[in-house]
Amino acid sequence: MVLQSQLPREYYEGSNKGKYQFVSLDDIINQFLVVYVGDEKIIRKCSRTDVAFYAQRGLAELSFDTFKSIKSQEILLPADLKMPLPHDYVNYTKISRVDSAGIKHRLYPTKDTSNPFAILQENDGSYDFTVLSNRLLTNYNFEETDVLKSAVDSLEQWVRIGPRNTPSGDDISITNNTLAFTHGSKQYAAQVGRPYQGSIASRIYLVHQKVDVTGLDEISISATATSAAASTGVHGAGSVRIGVTTVEPAGTNVVGTSFNANVTNPDLTYSENGYYKAALSDPNIFNLFDNNGNLSYIDFIDGTTSTQSLENIDLEYIPLDSGGKKYIYVLIISSIQEFTTLSTSSTLATNSVDNVTLSADLPTPGLQEKSESTAWSNYKSQTPAENNNDDYEDEIYWPNEGERYGLEPSHAQVNGSFYIDELKGFIHFSSNISGKTVILDYISDSLGTYAEQVVHKFAEEAMYRYILHGVASGLAYTQQIVPRLKKEKFAAIRQAKLRLSNFKLEELTQILRGKSKHIKH
Repeated sequence: MVLQSQLPREYYEGSNKGKYQFVSLDDIINQFLVVYVGDEKIIRKCSRTDVAFYAQRGLAELSFDTFKSIKSQEILLPADLKMPLPHDYVNYTKISRVDSAGIKHRLYPTKDTSNPFAILQENDGSYDFTVLSNRLLTNYNFEETDVLKSAVDSLEQWVRIGPRNTPSGDDISITNNTLAFTHGSKQYAAQVGRPYQGSIASRIYLVHQKVDVTGLDEISISATATSAAASTGVHGAGSVRIGVTTVEPAGTNVVGTSFNANVTNPDLTYSENGYYKAALSDPNIFNLFDNNGNLSYIDFIDGTTSTQSLENIDLEYIPLDSGGKKYIYVLIISSIQEFTTLSTSSTLATNSVDNVTLSADLPTPGLQEKSESTAWSNYKSQTPAENNNDDYEDEIYWPNEGERYGLEPSHAQVNGSFYIDELKGFIHFSSNISGKTVILDYISDSLGTYAEQVVHKFAEEAMYRYILHGVASGLAYTQQIVPRLKKEKFAAIRQAKLRLSNFKLEELTQILRGKSKHIKH
């Protein structure tokens, strides 16, 4: 084993201060293999995989109640009063809000409410098993603004193709709960075989989402869209086409089965290297049909806002994939017709889309959940009793005329409260915490990232004993010494806890000096 050292200058000019007190998990594994594994040693033969397994288990177990909990997160609590649990969250140690002086104020968990699974019901109270449009299509009403991705895997998210670098001003975004396409125009170079050679035109952009329609035989689509109004001498009306298809937008240009969604110029269909790219303006990419033989799309091309729908689109003959699933793609295609001049910042045109809904008549086999439970809705909308005026009274807190009989101590504070929905992974806060800074101090298993997989030197021996006991427990020829190794493991862990408890005699003495002070009541 090579002893490593670090010059003071390297340490103080570096970014990882205090690292000398820790040993990496990789070093723990290597040193264990050198010292404890081999001929004439306790473990004659052992794979590195076995040692790594028990090392990670030991790190996790010691992180829960032996190591100092040093992980925390701070957020400004948004209006929805929810904080996501950290990716490596195991349990919390303290949740608090911060005042203007930087002082933490402890928040208390409430045991009197929760966020249950709210079953969707019919008007008569019976359970509703009809497939809802917002169960088939994620963010169908574009209320979530951060889910417009530029990714290949489009399942359960909207994915955009574009905008390109030219024309200047082109944009695709979710604004004011609508999907907006902003178009400019550019001059296309003359090229034989392309209908827009030498012409001025806007690009054609696409937003799509992959949808699981397993078990459905028919589906209907409806949408509200605004086609940009025509501008005399500048451009014609906007064009928005919304529909469903089995053709994957990120296709490979195979004849008759796919198209290239990245071809955003306004060309229709052209030959390239023996393949055909069906451009976005070709309606034949919508390869499903309704009961009347219509292609599976709706058009908005008149420069106004309207709502359109297409019923009974046949899904019965869509083949299942290798996993027994069948999928369709919802495509939203936008362009501006008949640009006659090059665009400027004042001549950009915008199409917008809202409420793209899919619906199916086939009942779903499972229970459906309402968008929000009544318990959570009421909890977040109600001002806590301790923050209200004297006119407020309930069975927990009755401040009228100073009478506070039967007061629950955990409610006798104005800091606020919370509860954790571990199933959905959110911390829910009371309404009086909205807009305030919240700090979550929590316990991790220390396995979240490679950099976190370190062991404090006070607990290094405990790690070796944990690994040694774990490895020996799984070997036939070491069973006679397992009880002894178990006792040594517990002793080493107790010693590590004492060392890491970090009691300082002078600090304890300072606290005890206040013991004899008289407190007036």
